[in-house]
Amino acid sequence: MQEQKIKKIALLTGGGDCPGLNAVIRAVTRTAILKYGYEVIGYIFGYRGLYNNDFIPLTLDKVSGIGHKGGTILYSSNKDNLFDYQVEENGEIVKKDVSDVAIENLKKEGVDAIVVIGGDGTLTSARDFSRKGINVIGVPKTIDNDLPATEVTFGFNTAVEVATEALDRLHTTAESHHRVMLLEVMGRNAGWIALHSGLAGSADVILIPEIPYDLHKVAEKIEMRQREGKKFTIIVVAEGAKPKDGDVVVAKVVDDSPDPIRLGGIANKLAADLEKIIKNQEIRATILGHIQRGGITSAYDRILSTRYGVAATELIHEGKFGNMVTLKEDKISYEALEKVIGHTRVVEPDGELIQTARSIGVSFGD
Repeated sequence: MQEQKIKKIALLTGGGDCPGLNAVIRAVTRTAILKYGYEVIGYIFGYRGLYNNDFIPLTLDKVSGIGHKGGTILYSSNKDNLFDYQVEENGEIVKKDVSDVAIENLKKEGVDAIVVIGGDGTLTSARDFSRKGINVIGVPKTIDNDLPATEVTFGFNTAVEVATEALDRLHTTAESHHRVMLLEVMGRNAGWIALHSGLAGSADVILIPEIPYDLHKVAEKIEMRQREGKKFTIIVVAEGAKPKDGDVVVAKVVDDSPDPIRLGGIANKLAADLEKIIKNQEIRATILGHIQRGGITSAYDRILSTRYGVAATELIHEGKFGNMVTLKEDKISYEALEKVIGHTRVVEPDGELIQTARSIGVSFGD
């Protein structure tokens, strides 16, 4: 039987840090040790650790008390694709496929299966290792909630809670000073964080990548509120939002990253653009940034991460490799990595949440 073949498993966390990572590590480790008697190790700094064979033992003591903590005790890196990895040859930096080095390290340490916790980039490499015969299970991680095949990724709920609290705080100062306040949130090319936090935080305008905005429509919403006696306006804008006749705002380009484009700064640009249209109106922008990733993990994400971690270990026990654990209709399931890579789950412009927001007077700038 499969459980007699598996003796040792490994974990790694790749991509950006995310609330709930430690809860997954804890759940996999505890289930593996307590239920199946597996030995567990964790590779440090994601795929870089796998390449350098840099790992730590994961014991019950090591994972004790980490379920609520943000970040990852295994650390993470979003720059290390072992199928296109920077190495030095003859004094020059070149990119090479070094995946075979990682595979040899797994064999050398007697690792029978590996749980890869990450987003699209990290799971793409997981799929590629699966194609090369490695026993891989994926766990979907991103605050952006943009991975297909699963209804919710862990970390999303915590990010929404943080953004909602920020909107609540901006409301009081906006109302006190009669200002327009913009909050920029993460999400890359998906507007889930902006939409959910905007609804929860009573935003007047929500700008998301899926619905390009008209600057003058946003200004009209602000002016309409002024005529109605509302001297302040709250706007939440996703970092990937863009005007109908424009493009996204790029904060910087990180050349050595598999995903080099870093979005950011749309709130500052939008504030400047609006001030040119709306006279005698003070407009302030707040960029929430990495605050959305850090701190204490929400109760929902702790539970979801635990469910994912246990499910990943069960898939190992059942020998169902090459799959990613998922949540469908609030039930844990799984989907082949081959089917979930390379696709982005975005907000439906005519979906129920958008219609709900429009029904209560929220503008999407269109």
